[in-house]
Amino acid sequence: MKIIFFGDSITDCGRDRQNEKSLGDGYVKILSDKLLPLYPDRGIELINKGVSGDRVGDLLARVEEDVIAEKPDAAVIMIGINDTWHKFKHGAELDLKKFEADFKALLTKIKQAGIVLIFLEPFLLPAPDKFRLRPLFNKELAIINSVGLELADEFVAYDEMFNGLCQTIPYTEYSPDGVHPTHRGSRLIADTAIKAIRKHLL
Repeated sequence: MKIIFFGDSITDCGRDRQNEKSLGDGYVKILSDKLLPLYPDRGIELINKGVSGDRVGDLLARVEEDVIAEKPDAAVIMIGINDTWHKFKHGAELDLKKFEADFKALLTKIKQAGIVLIFLEPFLLPAPDKFRLRPLFNKELAIINSVGLELADEFVAYDEMFNGLCQTIPYTEYSPDGVHPTHRGSRLIADTAIKAIRKHLL
């Protein structure tokens, strides 16, 4: 079974772009280390196609080459935080109507190719310098949840999960900047994503 992981820096996490077997050092690698020993006879192949800085439109532009052409059995996607963050960091405007159209097109292309789609919801933790992102991110999340829940075979919600944990545990345990996960945060993503993936193992 071939599974492609598709997303931004949270997926990329320092992978070697010249080595197809490189999984980076984030949640994809942790997930691999946990999943493969459980199913040594299933021939599971994991491929990391994350690219740091990517937004939804970037994934849509490369989905044919990086996902569909690879003919995977499943695709695991986490994307969306950069669409909000780039507005505040680089002044890139976020057109929510275009975002919704691109997001729907991305998920639809994968589904129409007969690929099992597992979507991992993006998240924003309460780092003080990220508070200003929350109103726009909430609008983006509303779109992601509406479209994702409709089209994805599995939808794993992280924003409420992480923010709930941060009510009693410092957010820095899970992310130093509210966006990029620590090893502990990546373990949580891996552990919950595995549950969704295992439902579809061939």
